[in-house]
Amino acid sequence: MAKKIKNTSALKEKEGVTQPNTLNMEVVNKLRTLKKKELNVDGLISGILNGNQTALSQGITIIESKAKKHQLLAKSLIEKSLPHANKSIRIGITGVPGVGKSTFIESFGKLLISKGKRVAALTVDPSSSISKGSILGDKTRMEELVKEPNAFIRPSASGSTLGGVARKTRETIILCEAAGFDVILIETVGVGQSETAVHSMTDFFLLLKLAGAGDELQGIKRGIMEMADSIVINKADGENLKAAKMAKNEFNRALHLYPPKESGWNPKTLLSSALNNEGIEEVWEVVSKYFEKTQENGYFQHKRKEQNKFWLMQTIESRLKSNFYARPSIKIELEKQLIAIDENRTTPFEAAEKLLNL
Repeated sequence: MAKKIKNTSALKEKEGVTQPNTLNMEVVNKLRTLKKKELNVDGLISGILNGNQTALSQGITIIESKAKKHQLLAKSLIEKSLPHANKSIRIGITGVPGVGKSTFIESFGKLLISKGKRVAALTVDPSSSISKGSILGDKTRMEELVKEPNAFIRPSASGSTLGGVARKTRETIILCEAAGFDVILIETVGVGQSETAVHSMTDFFLLLKLAGAGDELQGIKRGIMEMADSIVINKADGENLKAAKMAKNEFNRALHLYPPKESGWNPKTLLSSALNNEGIEEVWEVVSKYFEKTQENGYFQHKRKEQNKFWLMQTIESRLKSNFYARPSIKIELEKQLIAIDENRTTPFEAAEKLLNL
């Protein structure tokens, strides 16, 4: 009988030591239960009304979601938030890329917080038309404001909506107001010709401009100037200060050529250096004067009512569009018509007529 040779190879694998279970399943189950509760409307509303920013962020995420399971939840959130909303000043801030919108919002937000205000900044980052992605880097750019307990910064991707305004920005404003934020700052991508969407949801429209950037003529174009309640020449510092003062005079002369605003307000042109925190106090003084004047003459309330009507029409158009494309028969026929267009068997207008007739 052969003697059994003991395996002494260094390659022999020894039995491993069983690792202890490091997860406390009781804690895990509590966290799972908490997560489920947080998605409950009553739990979220309670958190939002108490100023809980985590609950506010979750509520906004539900509102922005395109998932059908979130739509009813979002509707209920809005309905329960409405009685606590409409108690803020909504300020739209626009300007060409590079004008310093993020730096201005940070300086402006810090000033308002020092005056006892609670500030929500809803910033919109441009989405890629190819990848549909967005950087959402405003929290990085506003590194000081983001640390303030009375500030809330919410970057959103613009998607394909007009003027770079996130699809659900209007509803987000309502949630922020319910959470107790009394100044809402809404920043747009700054694409020039399509700022109507921001104007339709704000009380005060602020246009940031640069001196010596070659966009003075662009800025004097009728549409954007008529919407602006104030023009701020930003980066008015150093060697650019002289050019900024000249630009201020030019814009002031241009503003006198326009007919009086329905609000009875005369738009002001100001200088600022957000980087050096100069001229920011003057901007808030102008906003405060506008608010007082429009409250006295009733235009503030009138504008809010007109905005609600505008939102109604926009919501109907959006719902009709989404319902149209969601229909199975439309999806099938749309593919056929796209092929027909590619093969030059029909025109886009005839194809659209056929689809609409369905």
